[in-house]
Order: sequence, then C-alpha cells, then structure tokens
Amino acid sequence: MKIMDFLSTKAVSANIKSADKDSVLKELVGVLIDAGDVDKKNKNKLIELLKAREALGSTAIGQGVGIPHAKSDCVSSLTAAFGVSKKGVNFESLDGEPVYIFFLLLAPQDSAGPHLKALARISRLLKDKYFRESLKSAEDEKSVLKIIQQEDEKKI
Repeated sequence: MKIMDFLSTKAVSANIKSADKDSVLKELVGVLIDAGDVDKKNKNKLIELLKAREALGSTAIGQGVGIPHAKSDCVSSLTAAFGVSKKGVNFESLDGEPVYIFFLLLAPQDSAGPHLKALARISRLLKDKYFRESLKSAEDEKSVLKIIQQEDEKKI
C-alpha cells in the first residue's frame, strides 16, 4: 500500500497554523473538506470522532509525529490529510515532544484491514529520520507531495 493511494494531492498543508490539539484536528478536517474529500456537513461529526479517539490515548507516536485517525460512515474509502506545523504542537505525545508532522486518517466504518495497513505504512515510513526532517523543512505543498511520492516509490 502506498500513501498516495489514500492521500489526495489537494489534502496537504505545508504550514499548519493551529497551536493546540483540537485546532489541529479542525484544521486538518478543513483541509479534507477544501480538497473535496469529505462533505462539509460532516465536519463536526468527524471532529467529534477524532476527539473521541484522542480521549482513548494520544495518537502522537513520538519523534514529532501524530497520526490522528477515526472510522466513520462519512467516508466511503480510506482518506487522509497531511500537515506540517513549523512551530510544533503539544499533542500529548508518548515522548512528551511537540508534534510537527500530522497524518490524519479517516476510514469507512467496516474497513479494519486497509485502515490498519495505512497506519502501519505511515508509521513505518515516519521512523526514517531523514524522511521526517525532509517533510518538516518542505517549503510548500508541492515539495511535501514530491517527498512523499519519492518515499512511496522506494519502500513497499
């Protein structure tokens, strides 16, 4: 599974403005709405689902990475948004460090397999320090996409 299989080229933000967890969730859902990947009428429902998942335990996995995710009947296929925060956000990370790199993942209610494969793929790629640093220093959305596409080609 490749990241570009479920990340729309329009659902990328190279400069997240939000400074706290809830705002990041709202901003990334907004990115998905702007990209046309989710319907605007589902915005509040999706944010609530993501917050409920965060309440179970932070999806910030350490090393400056957060993978907020939820299952919802608001999406018909695996859908993702990507964002980079230049300042870093307190996302209650396992290592206590701020989060700079966000992959927000939404999956249909009944898709355990693809959902787990996507989470595994994202976390495996983001273990690579060079990849993380490249994403953090990307100037714009086009650069972010190029970095992700290059990494997608390397490691399957």
